[in-house]
Amino acid sequence: MTTNKVKVTSINELTSLIGKKMIIQDKEIGIFLTENGSVYAVNNICPHKQGPLSEGTVSGNHVYCPLHDQKVDLKTGELEDSELECVTVYDVEVHNGDVYLCL
Repeated sequence: MTTNKVKVTSINELTSLIGKKMIIQDKEIGIFLTENGSVYAVNNICPHKQGPLSEGTVSGNHVYCPLHDQKVDLKTGELEDSELECVTVYDVEVHNGDVYLCL
């Protein structure tokens, strides 16, 4: 499978601990900058109640769904204490301040 790198934003346009919703290739993706400077991208829709994850609270490497406080691991997409499917995680690369998603 070929990986397509798409420039989506710059690191200066992200705010630490505040998610950013983007539509990229018909996918709704939440992009997150953590306190330690890591950038993560996940499918923006929580599989439990379809909450917009980009509007959730970010803590460490996790985001909490704003609708029901479900904890989502930004590295793996796993939902804590849930049998639900994982959230899709996208690889992110930062080059010279530009943020690229690997789709």
